[in-house]
This record gives sequence, C-alpha cells and structure tokens, in this order.
Amino acid sequence: MHKPLMIVGEAWGEQEEQKGRAFAGPSGSVLYGLLRQAGIDPKDCYFTNVFNFRPRNNSVNSLFTGKSDAIPLYRPIAPGKYVDKRYLPEIERLFEEIERTRPNLILALGNTPLWAICKKAGVKKYRGSPLYSHDQKWKVLPTWHPAAILRQWELRAIALADITKARTEMEFPELNRPKHLIYMEPDLEDIEAFYETHLKGQPFLSCDIETKERTITEVGYSTADGSRAIVIPFWSRTAADGNYWPHAWQEKRAWEWVRRINAEFKLVGQNFSYDMQYFWRTVRIPCPNFGGDTMLQHHAMQPELEKGLGFLGSVYTNEPSWKFMRTDHSTLKREDN
Repeated sequence: MHKPLMIVGEAWGEQEEQKGRAFAGPSGSVLYGLLRQAGIDPKDCYFTNVFNFRPRNNSVNSLFTGKSDAIPLYRPIAPGKYVDKRYLPEIERLFEEIERTRPNLILALGNTPLWAICKKAGVKKYRGSPLYSHDQKWKVLPTWHPAAILRQWELRAIALADITKARTEMEFPELNRPKHLIYMEPDLEDIEAFYETHLKGQPFLSCDIETKERTITEVGYSTADGSRAIVIPFWSRTAADGNYWPHAWQEKRAWEWVRRINAEFKLVGQNFSYDMQYFWRTVRIPCPNFGGDTMLQHHAMQPELEKGLGFLGSVYTNEPSWKFMRTDHSTLKREDN
C-alpha cells in the first residue's frame, strides 16, 4: 500500500478516539485546509500517529517517566522527559506502518513524531529542512502540529510554507542536498585564482561577513548559483596574536582584493545594510553596486513570517538546519534578525 506522503501526528484526541482514526478533530480540519492550500490531495496521504491511543488528560506528558524506565536508545523528548518503555510497542507499530506504506516523504507534525522517527527533539529547530529517519531509510520533513497552530495561529503561515515544500519532496524518496565547494584558508594566490576562475563573468555575488569585537573577522563571497564560495579570513583562532595573515603586507593585499571585488560586482546579502556599514566603518571599503537584501525582499513578500537567515534557509532551500549546529557563536553576525 504505497502512499507518496505519510503524515504522522502525536496521539489521538477525543474525536480521534471516538472515530478510531487520526486527525478526525479540530486539528484535522486545520491540517486538511493546509493540504488543500498547498495543492496536496489527501488521497495521496497516509495518516497516523506515534501513539494510536488517547493519553490521559489528552497530554503526552502522561507518558513520561524517569530515565531508568525510558525506551532504550531514545533521547528525552524534552529536557528531563523520557517516554516510558511500556510504549515501545507503539514506536514499533509506527515503523511497521512506515514499512507497509513506503512513503517518499514523512511529514512529522510536531516534536513527538520528530523524536520517534528521527530521535531528535526541537521541532522549531528542525522544521522546514528535510532529514533522514534515525535508521537512514526514510526522508522526513518536520513542521508544526495543527494543535500548536490552533494555539498560535501565526504558526499557520510557517506550516503552509513547509507543507508546500512537502508537495515537491513527496515526488521522490531521495534527500537531495545542495552541493557547494567552499575554499577555506586561502593564501593570496588562492584568492587570485578563485577570482579568475569562478568570479569573472558572474551576474552578481552573494556576500557575507562575520564580526568580532567591532572588527571583521572574515569575508565570504559566493557565485550567483551558490556552487562555489571563498572565505577570506582576517582573524585566526589558532594564531597567538589572532592574525590570520602572517605579515601586514599580506593582510593589506587581502583587503585590496575585498575592495576590488566589492567595486566590480553587484552584491546581494542577508541584512546587507549591516555588512555595508561595517565595511565602511571599519576598513573604509564601500559597496557601490548594491544588488539586493534577501531579508528585506523576503519580508516584503511574507511580512508575517520570521526573517532570520536560518528561517529563510528552511523555507527556500534544502539546506540542513545549520544555525544551531555551531557551538561557537562569537563571530556570528548579530543583526541577522
């Protein structure tokens, strides 16, 4: 019984219990409305839950226990909250349903199916970015549960963006990540070679800077299609004096390359007014060919949505949720939002 899209919720509510099927209540009304708006036929979907029963007080919290009685090899579903091992048969039943349905995509609605299928927690962090199930067999797209939307209606626009992405992702089972070649830790010859080989003839470049203690620590440029990028560093985590370039004349030449690239190419970036003022205020390098700001363009089209770079990546790309993977945030651009 193949269905291209499998939709997994948390557990039954009162009406689901009465009718014996998933999404029979108010959450289902929200979900079916989102599917219709995204252009997905419910006939192409298989609907189920992680727990095919109604928890006490309609709350998954009633299934929690201490770590010693938790389902083996599963992380807590929330800090300090483990699911009792008595409910392991429900997880096994869910994966049996997945095997029978063999979906191209699993739409994980909320934190509970994200935890059950991917052994991850934090739907806000993972939503919108396809990833694999914990056994690496099934493509999963997490988003908000309709019950959360009923509590916070502003989440509906985000869920709609994610489910619209699901309409494309349900056509094939593969997880297709964009491919990039990024040149790191270049010397001056590398910068020149990258300019000659990849930058010349580009209609525009993407540009981004990182900052630390009111200085620019690195400048990045990407080709228009995003396939090639170079990072020009000016700060080193390993050098005793913090300088990436061993000699002042080398750093000066690197800044001359930045000045040349900024002068020759149309530049676009995320919250690029921040980058432009930082270029000018710290090293007196202008950006005379401003080409666009992705944050402002997105905000003009979708003013009700978040506008940070991590959110834009989850909506418009298939990049992984990279923002929370980085543990050292000391050089990140602060004004991303």
